[in-house]
Amino acid sequence: MSAYRLYHIDGGGRFSAAEWIEAEDDAAAIEAARAVNKSIAGELWQGQRFVARVDSGPSGDREPA
Repeated sequence: MSAYRLYHIDGGGRFSAAEWIEAEDDAAAIEAARAVNKSIAGELWQGQRFVARVDSGPSGDREPA
């Protein structure tokens, strides 16, 4: 299991909260972040590595290019 950090982003584009997610890999961490983050945007990080942006609403997520 690896530790990931989900940072919630408020309407002003600032980090408003954060929580830890434990997951086997990036895909599992993104899935867990989606389950937690249904109403606000957020960013998923593993240490200093950006993993994905989780957007609110049905359009879903954007992973780094």
